[in-house]
Amino acid sequence: MTQIDPFQLEDFMPYLLNRAAEKASLEFQKTYKSTYGMLRTEWRVLFHLGRYGELTAKQICDKSDLHKTKVSRAVSALEKQRFLKRTEVPTDRRHELLSLTKQGQAAFAHLQAEAVKYNERVMSAFTPEEQDIAMKFMKQIAQLT
Repeated sequence: MTQIDPFQLEDFMPYLLNRAAEKASLEFQKTYKSTYGMLRTEWRVLFHLGRYGELTAKQICDKSDLHKTKVSRAVSALEKQRFLKRTEVPTDRRHELLSLTKQGQAAFAHLQAEAVKYNERVMSAFTPEEQDIAMKFMKQIAQLT
């Protein structure tokens, strides 16, 4: 006689969320990688600078839940591509303010428009009510500590 295991990985919420996020993220990654050669972290740093303006690397880490090492690598890569520039903070020379260059702003505007279209395409698989519920639940889960 075989006992049925009460734990099913396929029904484990973190597993399902990870699979869904990875699938959705990899599909959109094709856009920023093929057009600009960016990696996921670089896209996220570019997004935060485009959305919020001048930020320090620490502020980006705090807003994006990314590790400082990953942000540092992304900043270096974006700087090499001339998408961002660094400015020393006059009151604290240990920190730098990061901002998008004109080229970075153009890339952000393009990718933001592509992200809106991609999001609409993904969400179109659901009714408006399902979209509202899904967004509400994902935001609640993201706030859990």
